[in-house]
Amino acid sequence: SVSRASPDLTFVPACLPPDPVEVEELQHFVSNSKRLFVMTGAGISTESGIPDYRSEGVGLYARTDRRPVQHAEFVRSASARQRYWARNFVGWPQFSSHQPNKAHLVLRDWEKLGKLHWLVTQNVDALHTKAGSQRMTELHGCTHRVFCLACGDRILRSELQEHFEALNPTWKAEAFGVAPDGDVFLTDEQVRNFQVPACRKCGGILKPDVTFFGDTVSQEKVRFVHQCLAESDSMLVAGSSMQVYSGYRFALAAREKKLPIAVLNIGPTRLDHFASLKLNSRCGELLPLIV
Repeated sequence: SVSRASPDLTFVPACLPPDPVEVEELQHFVSNSKRLFVMTGAGISTESGIPDYRSEGVGLYARTDRRPVQHAEFVRSASARQRYWARNFVGWPQFSSHQPNKAHLVLRDWEKLGKLHWLVTQNVDALHTKAGSQRMTELHGCTHRVFCLACGDRILRSELQEHFEALNPTWKAEAFGVAPDGDVFLTDEQVRNFQVPACRKCGGILKPDVTFFGDTVSQEKVRFVHQCLAESDSMLVAGSSMQVYSGYRFALAAREKKLPIAVLNIGPTRLDHFASLKLNSRCGELLPLIV
């Protein structure tokens, strides 16, 4: 089910309402596209109440000195994994309950109408999946899946939550704020006694099926996305500053192919100097105006 409630703007930077001229320009851009390639970032999910990292004034980097877990640290350090999973355990009920907003639904509808050739999201929140998008690649994976680093066995994150509860029947912690990837802020003292389950098949380390900072997206996935881009005739970036190279490389490829590029994002992006069109509006406010 999709929430029809008003958007949650807690983590959305302030911006002016869409300019009618900009609406017309984006309408023209989309109408001229026959095989549109769309890339979304955290800015499309902030209206669903999920904070991002980089938004001016309201992003995690602006509000706290907290930084996301690094891949190497997670793999080598049992205490880092304990800290990550304790925070994730507390945050999961709220994070997993977030629903798609109007922007996610518009992109789903464009797919159904044949306007959208392929969607690539840098987000790990499953909101595009909840909205019903199918022609989609989750570039950085999804927090709703978990896998074993040793044997590759996969389980749903909701199933792992039950294992956590069984191992920690009396453990409780009060959260201090929510982070973008589904975890919360806890102190070291709070996480000290939290028990982390091992893989049910081989006893290996369980990790979210996401690309942590410091890790790389698989070459197979990168090649597939490049192929989808090669089949497209234009590119729309929605809700991303494109600061992370794993996504930015596809914009560079689009520029090399001389594809028209439209950017919809509150604040500056790495594409502003070569995009055909730059719009400074909320995704959930502007995209529904495009028919």
